Amino acid sequence: MKQLIENLIKNSIYSLDKDGSVNPSLIANIRVDRTKDRAHGDFATNIAMILAKPLKKNPRQIAEDIIAALPKDDHISKVEIAGPGFINFFVNKDAISKALKDMSADPRLGIPKVKTPKTIVVDYSAPNVAKEMAVHHIRSTVIGDAVVRVLEFLGNNVIRANHIGDWGTQFGMLIAYLEKKENESGQGMDLSDFEAFYREAKECYDTDEEFAVKARHYVVLLQGGDEYCRKMWKKLVNMTMVQNQKLYDRLDVTLSDKDIMGESLYNDMLPEVVDDLMKRGIAVEDQGAVVVYLPQFKNKEGKPLGNIIRKNDGGYLYTTTDIACAKYRAQTLKADRILYFTDSRQQQHLETVWAICKKAGYVGDNVSMEHCPFGMMLGKDGKPFKTRSGGTVKLRDVLDEAEARVTNLLKERNSTLSEDEKKQVIHNIAIGAVKYADLCKNRTTDYVFDWDQMLSFEGNTAPYLQYAYSRIRAIFRKAKDPSLGDIKITCDAEEDLANKILAFAEAVQSVGDKTLPNLLCNYIFELSNLFMHFYEACPILKDDVPEDVRKSRLALCDLTAKVLKQGLSLLGINVMEQM
Repeated sequence: MKQLIENLIKNSIYSLDKDGSVNPSLIANIRVDRTKDRAHGDFATNIAMILAKPLKKNPRQIAEDIIAALPKDDHISKVEIAGPGFINFFVNKDAISKALKDMSADPRLGIPKVKTPKTIVVDYSAPNVAKEMAVHHIRSTVIGDAVVRVLEFLGNNVIRANHIGDWGTQFGMLIAYLEKKENESGQGMDLSDFEAFYREAKECYDTDEEFAVKARHYVVLLQGGDEYCRKMWKKLVNMTMVQNQKLYDRLDVTLSDKDIMGESLYNDMLPEVVDDLMKRGIAVEDQGAVVVYLPQFKNKEGKPLGNIIRKNDGGYLYTTTDIACAKYRAQTLKADRILYFTDSRQQQHLETVWAICKKAGYVGDNVSMEHCPFGMMLGKDGKPFKTRSGGTVKLRDVLDEAEARVTNLLKERNSTLSEDEKKQVIHNIAIGAVKYADLCKNRTTDYVFDWDQMLSFEGNTAPYLQYAYSRIRAIFRKAKDPSLGDIKITCDAEEDLANKILAFAEAVQSVGDKTLPNLLCNYIFELSNLFMHFYEACPILKDDVPEDVRKSRLALCDLTAKVLKQGLSLLGINVMEQM
């Protein structure tokens, strides 16, 4: 409907703009929005005010001219002017019913695929090798995965990139310690407590000079491609990612082994990148190091900021790796769009890397490089979320706690589900609650981790939305005749719900455009609230409800449930027929 109205307006303006006064880009980017108050119609546009300057006319006069030139269309029952020149469109109720019928019959629920699919590389999760995933990893992981699901559903070619920290000087220490532990045990080992392993390796490095010498030697051997060190390094990487994959699976996240693109992937590119930048005068030698100076970035003294890409000892830095990484994604993976889901502190680092890549021509101007930052996870005290002793909270401990709390909740509710059904419900509610608590907040802000709030069956939470879905399915279990009919809009509660259902495609597309999953969360929550209002205002299964009305309302229930299920699925959250 929105697209239809935009096309009607464009045709009207083209017929008015005989001398070509209006920039075509203004017409191409006409914005039509759903109104918040139905007294102002179903859709509105401010195009008349935008055209006032180029046409040198009063916006209300322009609005009148646009309305007069609008082609007739049976979908629109009325068009009005409001305020300084807003044009309000009222949609015919029969047109709403027809749109709902079409949407219900469409497996994609009215969400079109993009006309020109893009190759989009999405960098998210990015844990470190030989370290256990902590609770702060959840932000990048679940936000990135929700955006990936949406972009893929819209028809894009999405490449997941799990940029794991699998390289660096610390690996000499870790290889030496793994060797020590295996020699002591006399066999291979299954590394389960990464935190203890890393801590003990560091302590050994700091207190045992012989061990430290061996560790530094192993760094050189590893970087030189030594077969033994490579074998031990791969063992560390594999043990880490086996543990991480268990967490991804518990979180219902779509990452797998094939998506791993660690820092080591770009090692062979680093010397050629530095040499190329030096040959072309983009990088210069300064006190033995190789540096790129960017005039658009200043240091504290107001001088161009220097970005070291090779240290005076010949070592490379994160900046060098990230330049090679961006080059690889643009040139080898042929990305049209590259998204980085990292915390907000990475902003300037990424901007300098991208500036170097653009200056060198490694990434073309046609490639969109976007930082999708997120804020910190805080405790109820407003400080970074930590254990009581001040340590890092492990992600698996949070998931265990969530499932334990949901188990207790179900006991209190005297659930009649079977043991297998209970197990699945516990998983879906617990994981859904943890993920949704993050997803429903604007990712750019900090958010408070609050068990009571996230597991509540009231308010904007996953349990509330999952319950809303199962409550709708219960209606069909209670109905003597659950067959559906044509939807007829007969009251305000039905129309409000119908219009929100029809806005589903816009909500999903907004997530793809803005990489903000909370926009879809807000939509689903508002839809659930409108359904509850409809359910209270419009009897469905009562004996005195006429058959055609009952079937119409059941059809509205069914379509609402489909949208809830699909919307939550795009966020990576499961629903249940019964809870």
